[in-house]
Amino acid sequence: MADLGDIITSKVRVKVLELFLSNLKEMYHVRGIVREIKEEINAVRRELERLEGVGFLKKEARGNRLYYWVRDDYPFYGDMVAMIAKCTGLGVAIIENRNKLGKVNFVMFSGRFARRKERRNEDDVDVLVVGEIILPELAALIRAEESKRNKEINYTVMSREEYEFRKKRRDPFLLNILSGSRTMVIGDEEELIG
Repeated sequence: MADLGDIITSKVRVKVLELFLSNLKEMYHVRGIVREIKEEINAVRRELERLEGVGFLKKEARGNRLYYWVRDDYPFYGDMVAMIAKCTGLGVAIIENRNKLGKVNFVMFSGRFARRKERRNEDDVDVLVVGEIILPELAALIRAEESKRNKEINYTVMSREEYEFRKKRRDPFLLNILSGSRTMVIGDEEELIG
C-alpha cells in the first residue's frame, strides 16, 4: 500500500503534513501539534521551520504562541491535498479494500470533498464510484468515514456501462459531477473524462 512514507523519509514531516492537509481550515500551535501527532517538540519545530521556509506553511504570533496554517497559494497545494486524500481517511480505506469492493474502474472525490469543504448544494456528489461494486462493502467504508467527519457523504455508484451511456448522452447529472474539480483515487482521469 502506497503512503507518504514511501517518498518522504521524515516520519515527523509525514505526520505534520497529514495533520495540516487533513484539516485545511485549522491553525495549530506547536504544543497542539505535538499532542496531535505524538512526536518530540524539537522534531516538530524543525519540520515546521522547514515547511515554513519552503512556503508551505504560514505562521503568526498570537500572544505567546506561534500559530501555523497551510498556504493555499503554495505551488503544490492541490497536489498535496490530492496525495493526502489518497493516503488518509476514505481514500486509503477504498484503496486498501479495493478487492473487497468488486471490480472498481474509477473512484473520484470532488475537489470540495478532498479539501474538506462544504458542498455548495445539497445535491452535489462528494464521491463517484464506477464499476461492478459490492454495495454493502462500499456503504460500510462510507459510514465509517461519515462517523469520523460527523457529516453525511453524498456518493453515487454506477456500472461502467451506465457511466458510458450517461456520458455519451451528456446526462446533466453526470456532467455536473464531472464539471467540478476532482481528485482521482482509483483510475485515470483522462480515461474517466475522455
